Amino acid sequence: MRVDRSDDALETLFQPFADGLWPWPGDALFLRARDGVGLRQAPRPGLLCEQDFRPAAEALERGGLDVVDLESLDPARRFPLVLVLPPRQREEARALFAQAVARCAPGGRVLACMRNDEGARSGEDDLGKLAGKVGSLSKRKCRAFWTAPLQGPADEALARAWAALDAPRAILGGRFHSRPGVFAWDRIDPASALLAAHLPADLSGHAADLGAGYGYLSAELLARCPRIAALDLFEAQARAVALARRNLEGARVPVQVFWHDVTAGLPRRYDVIVSNPPFHAQGREERPDIGRRFIQVAAQSLERGGRLWLVANRHLPYEQALDEHFGEVRTVAQDGGFKVVEARGARGRA
Repeated sequence: MRVDRSDDALETLFQPFADGLWPWPGDALFLRARDGVGLRQAPRPGLLCEQDFRPAAEALERGGLDVVDLESLDPARRFPLVLVLPPRQREEARALFAQAVARCAPGGRVLACMRNDEGARSGEDDLGKLAGKVGSLSKRKCRAFWTAPLQGPADEALARAWAALDAPRAILGGRFHSRPGVFAWDRIDPASALLAAHLPADLSGHAADLGAGYGYLSAELLARCPRIAALDLFEAQARAVALARRNLEGARVPVQVFWHDVTAGLPRRYDVIVSNPPFHAQGREERPDIGRRFIQVAAQSLERGGRLWLVANRHLPYEQALDEHFGEVRTVAQDGGFKVVEARGARGRA
């Protein structure tokens, strides 16, 4: 998957160092780190990066940066600088701010940056509520904002409350567990519901769900298609992977869930593939190239006679990719701005 090298929020995050406000501390934690020009303008010794989006994590690793899983990091370890690129989802962002403050060493700072059109002003206000007075600068239609040297949170009760916002919780009457920041985290996505409603009972064999999220579509596939014998879920967001494992635990067939970038290809072939492909990466930009690549990978990964069942927004230009990679394509349903497609006769199998 393409990872953008031009990243205004990333460049603006490092602007205080370019302006000489502080020296680089020699030890820092970067939450939701992304690689790019802003990160490479000067040496960043001692930087540890956290990133749960597989393509971005792999880009950091290719660049020689240390990527860590926070759950495996010593919980007592603190840093003189914690950098944050907060997500747009506000509950998830607040939980990340609480985590950043908790990981900050005495006398250290938290430095964050957001695009103006992705909630920068709200993000700055939230960090101020948690940590006290903040400074800021604006550039490239982004806002970088930072704490004064910290001695813990300014509001301990708020820090505890915001840290809990990220906890997995039961949704949909307890049928699934989810958490803020995962796609359609507290509901059934209507496109996935439309696809589930049209899955035929005769689907059989080893199946895969590409871009599986917290596992709704996979659960529906198993419930509606009794001849499915095994199921693999592929999801690029680690937070969703953990939820999908929990939600499919005890399934009637063998289930494996992979933290994996589908656009890099799949490790085996399948009799059935279902997918509600993402059409954004980490930003607001619409990315139909991701869905087109999902279609190509599905064609390469289906057994002879295998079937792809896909749902997408009606306006997304997937028809050419479907016709290019499959011999038989039919639109099964259109409703609420979405289309369900079945494709067979995969071309270009390796």
